Amino acid sequence: MTAPSCAETVDLVKVHGRGGSAVRALDGVSLRIPEGMFTAVMGPSGSGKSTLLHCLAGLDTASSGRVLLGATDLGSLSDAQLTAVRRDRLGFVFQSFNLLPQLTAAQNIDLPARLAGRRPDPMWRAGLIDLLGLGDRLDHRPSELSGGQQQRVAVARALLGRPEIVFADEPTGNLDTAAGHELLDLLRTSVRELGRSVVMVTHDPVAASFADGVVLLRDGRVAGSLPDPRPETVLAALSSLSGAAA
Repeated sequence: MTAPSCAETVDLVKVHGRGGSAVRALDGVSLRIPEGMFTAVMGPSGSGKSTLLHCLAGLDTASSGRVLLGATDLGSLSDAQLTAVRRDRLGFVFQSFNLLPQLTAAQNIDLPARLAGRRPDPMWRAGLIDLLGLGDRLDHRPSELSGGQQQRVAVARALLGRPEIVFADEPTGNLDTAAGHELLDLLRTSVRELGRSVVMVTHDPVAASFADGVVLLRDGRVAGSLPDPRPETVLAALSSLSGAAA
């Protein structure tokens, strides 16, 4: 991968717990996430996928090693500075949507900006709503929306602040196949047409095939990568990793 990196880890180690119960979730991960691309992170259960995403996103702190967001070393930041980085430079899409049920779709989309005391760029906001097909759903509350529509609201919220990177943790987990594929198309569109970078953790080879490249983890270590992934090549790589771990 020759694109500049939007994020990078250097000898990243994350240990959960202490003493005899300590678990080394990440064990010396050095990785570049290319800018302007859709990257999927995959591996067997317990391989460290979500831990890696949480460290990259500043949601969890490393035990040792470095996490760089552009030129910013996340390990050097205070809690307040980390909060500002997450608010101003990152977007998040989760499996559970994380919408506030008492707010309309429009209010959920605008909430992070309003909490930060900012007025969203009206042209950018209108373009996102049009791209995501939410124009006739803005006055609806989450309970009045399908799962796919709720996740599109979450994507609009994640993209509203023009983040450098969108982190997606199993974003299709609560969606049916059609809605899941629609969401993945939208994430890919946000890369190709809006110039964002996306990092997605998934267990689904079909979901990973929407990405530009796949990073493979096993036992907390980088175990390989797949450029231009297809469902069958991803499945074969995962089967190989599971077999090696057995």
